Amino acid sequence: MMSHLPTLPALLEHARNPPPRKGISPFQIAIILIAGCAHAASMAWPFDFGFAQGRPLWWLQLLSLFLFAAQLDSCRSWKRAAWMGGLFGTAMLCSTFWWLFISMHYYGGLAAPLTVLAVLLLAVFLGLYYAAASAFFVKLAPRRRLPRAAVFAAFWLLAELARVEFFTGFPWGEGGYAHVDGWARPLAAWVGVHGLTFLAALVAAWLAMTLRASHVQWVNVVGIAAVSVVVSYLPVQGGWPDDTTTHPAEPLGVALLQGNIPQNEKFQPGTGVATALRWYGEQLRDAKAPLVVAPETAIPMLPQQLPAGYWQALQARFTAGNQAALIGLPLGSSQAGYANSVAGFKPGQPEPYRFDKHHLVPFGEFIPAGFRWFIDMMQIPLGDFNRGAVGQASFEWKGQRLAPNICYEDLFGEELGARFTDPALAPTIFVNVSNIAWFGNTVAIDQHLQISRMRALEFSRPMIRATNTGATVIIDHQGKVTHSLERHTRGVLIGEVQGRNGITPYAQWVSRYGLWPLWALGLGVGVLALVFRRR
Repeated sequence: MMSHLPTLPALLEHARNPPPRKGISPFQIAIILIAGCAHAASMAWPFDFGFAQGRPLWWLQLLSLFLFAAQLDSCRSWKRAAWMGGLFGTAMLCSTFWWLFISMHYYGGLAAPLTVLAVLLLAVFLGLYYAAASAFFVKLAPRRRLPRAAVFAAFWLLAELARVEFFTGFPWGEGGYAHVDGWARPLAAWVGVHGLTFLAALVAAWLAMTLRASHVQWVNVVGIAAVSVVVSYLPVQGGWPDDTTTHPAEPLGVALLQGNIPQNEKFQPGTGVATALRWYGEQLRDAKAPLVVAPETAIPMLPQQLPAGYWQALQARFTAGNQAALIGLPLGSSQAGYANSVAGFKPGQPEPYRFDKHHLVPFGEFIPAGFRWFIDMMQIPLGDFNRGAVGQASFEWKGQRLAPNICYEDLFGEELGARFTDPALAPTIFVNVSNIAWFGNTVAIDQHLQISRMRALEFSRPMIRATNTGATVIIDHQGKVTHSLERHTRGVLIGEVQGRNGITPYAQWVSRYGLWPLWALGLGVGVLALVFRRR
């Protein structure tokens, strides 16, 4: 009986070269689901195990793609590969933005079963990009390991770019954000988050395919792993290399307001609205910092709806003296339409500065064609806004050019990059105003923080964030959080931010060409794979 048991070499050979199957085995399904969930957790670790909660874990992102690429590398059917990619993408995305359930069910009033179905269908739909990437990989990839890994990385990049560009774009949870700390961190100012995504996919796939090879050079694998750990440790603990592309501007004192208005009360006249008008009014009146920033819809009413004299008092407060303010609120009229905006006040400026949000949230700030019925099932206010232009002018104050962005607009670095076309007018500081209270006290706060940190790295610009419930922070140009306010508390963060001048390599090319160089990279590798496959 014992003679019929498989030997260890036979088991290893089975792992490297599994026999062909007509479908996906339960074991493969389990690995793919675990890998997808791990990929989501790598952007911001969601669990409190006494370490790393809320932090990005670059090694976990590599491990998740390593596990998935190993399964895909053994697949010989493009149809089965498509199922694998779709399964991985769906698990990854459901685990990434599950908190949409809170906004739609608890605050939107949508029935729980319908909300679960809506989140699942969104993940399945976006997962189709990964299904297509996996199918093309199996269909076109060459047999040699490094070119094969490059084809995997190229199609993975194309799937992520598709999430950026199509159907309003929603690339939340992209793998590159896990590398805001770690070995790839210094490359962000050169290739941006999408470039990091490509490099991470290349490394993970190459390692997976190398380990599956018949003759594994273990010394090389261990050496690469050791170097990766050392390189990842140095940038975080040992400081940052000299920055030769940007240089410091004058420091600026700031006061960042965090009202902590409960989302279910925020737009209620007798509770949240009254609290917001009173508390933010007091903080704006009493602030001593040169710049005061209030979060997205801190004032949850149009200026013409405010109590008599409230808007005029705000203008009078900052049009004289030596202070300025940026305040989130809706602006517009029934004739011109409404916008989710930031108003800016400063001495010597009779009319307020205005920034209108460009990248609107589907179903929250605009209604996609054919989905009015879906919005009617929920009770979310402010459902349809006008869209602001890309590359709007900065708010100039104290020698700084402050570039506002609202909510998840900082997810789209190529749109922020449009402001860097003229170096003389490029922002010196990014200002994000947000209201993540829609998603409760969840990992969404940490995920958004890593997104803001990545923008700071890409452009070598500090990012100050004023939010309703968190994370209200000051991030320096190296992506490091230097000041922070406790989340889900009402308070004011006082600190100093050091602006920057100059242009990073990433800002240079993304301001001129957008994402086309990355599309060219992904498509170029895909075309080469097709040509050599036919030969």
